Amino acid sequence: MYLKTRGTVPNQAHVGIPEGLYEEEHGRNGFVGSVSHLYRTHPPTAWIDIAGKLRPRAFACTQISETILSVTTQSVLLMQSRDVSLYLSWQRETMPYFVRNADGDDVYFVHRGRGRFETDYGVLSYEPGDYLVVPKGTTYRTHVDLGPSFFLIVETPVAVVVPDRGALGQHALFDKGVLRAPDLEPVEPAETAGRTWDVHIKHRGEWTRVVYPFYPMDVVGWKGDLWVAKLNVRDFRPVVSPRYHLPPSVHQTFQAGGCLISTFAPRPLESDPQALRVPFYHRNTDYDEVLFYHDGEFFSRSGIRPGMLTFHPQGIHHGPQPQAVQAGKTKTYTSEVAVMVESKTPFTVQPEMDTVEIKDYALSWSRP
Repeated sequence: MYLKTRGTVPNQAHVGIPEGLYEEEHGRNGFVGSVSHLYRTHPPTAWIDIAGKLRPRAFACTQISETILSVTTQSVLLMQSRDVSLYLSWQRETMPYFVRNADGDDVYFVHRGRGRFETDYGVLSYEPGDYLVVPKGTTYRTHVDLGPSFFLIVETPVAVVVPDRGALGQHALFDKGVLRAPDLEPVEPAETAGRTWDVHIKHRGEWTRVVYPFYPMDVVGWKGDLWVAKLNVRDFRPVVSPRYHLPPSVHQTFQAGGCLISTFAPRPLESDPQALRVPFYHRNTDYDEVLFYHDGEFFSRSGIRPGMLTFHPQGIHHGPQPQAVQAGKTKTYTSEVAVMVESKTPFTVQPEMDTVEIKDYALSWSRP
């Protein structure tokens, strides 16, 4: 295919959109494949009714009942695809046993709480805004040190990697030098003496319990390129342009096969008066999209609070809400911190999420 043009269009995408028109990006393979821009006289999200499985959904995750959490992991499955499973976890106390995930890598995003991950590779502290990437097969547990801890957990059957940055170079978005590795620490004497220790191992979704007569964190040295890693969002340096609205794919942080994990971090908005300043409308042609809102003011949506999660399936439009478009005309900076998880294969939302769903979210674009 090659470039063709019909009708009323600006000279460049995302720049100088004619007054009264709405730009939609219709593309393939996320935001890096073939693409056309459609200029409409109405926002494509301004429907007044919607029914069916593609209905956009939103959830107040921090309101989920702790009574439905797994006894073993203190977590609940939110949604699942062949590429990725998403869990929420509330942990009020230090885990009295260890776990090991033989089904895939775990990426913990810390929304609330402070503590430590105790792993085969040593100990890593955690705080809000941390990603902790735990490789498949690692034995670990969490120590809760300050307040209850609230985690979004991304489980992927394919290993999590830092994606190639192309022309931006290997130091873009974050220098790998800021990734923190665990430190080996002496085992705690009070916990190691005179008791047995359980390790719960997950494989194919089922749990096996192993009991040791000794403290299982007995590693005294390790070397290699597979280890538990930590990245905080304050070390994430987003790429921006003062004259061009960049696609969400420039914020990609990790990748695991058909699962993409991106970080929306505080950044200046476009200063060119002709440049688009809010996300363009699009229809997620090849990926389901989940956004978890962690902190700050979310400039593309109104009514969004920290701890909420939105879900936009493949094939249905989404984009900025009308209130956000107006507010974006005067803003120069966004303070938002959010995590986006995209899946190449469709998600199935678990029924446990019905209790915290914001039922009228799908019509939020048509409300004044």
